[in-house]
Amino acid sequence: MRRKDREITDKAKITEIFNKCSCCRIGFYDNGEIYIIPMNYGYSDAGENYVLYFHGASEGCKIDLIKNNPAVGFEIDDSGEITCGKTPCGYSAKYKSITGNGVISFVEDKDEKYFGLNCIMQHYTGSGSWSFDSSALSSVSVFKLTVNSLSCKIHC
Repeated sequence: MRRKDREITDKAKITEIFNKCSCCRIGFYDNGEIYIIPMNYGYSDAGENYVLYFHGASEGCKIDLIKNNPAVGFEIDDSGEITCGKTPCGYSAKYKSITGNGVISFVEDKDEKYFGLNCIMQHYTGSGSWSFDSSALSSVSVFKLTVNSLSCKIHC
């Protein structure tokens, strides 16, 4: 990272950004092109690495992309505010962002599917104690992105 003065390595501050943001953009490599999908997410930081959870339909472009190449990049930000300057180069933006890469995979285990969906619900509602009937669990695909590396940056 070029601007080490903006780098954040403190896990509590990184977790705060994960909590505050509402959209994760996943970048897939698709035969020489990059395909970016904005997704709602939940996360877990219980292990060594962060794990991001997503849900969606069981067919379509993103399903094919996951099958073809599970190595992905991701980006999360808080849609910062523009700050004005006296010259064009004096303009800037306030932001908090996390970027990184990892491996995305399908969650097949029923218990982990349940856990992943509750992570998503926890993120958006503040409660991770939801129940899902078996038909809901079987009709939705849950994906997890195991983060291999990330970079967190703040400019306020």
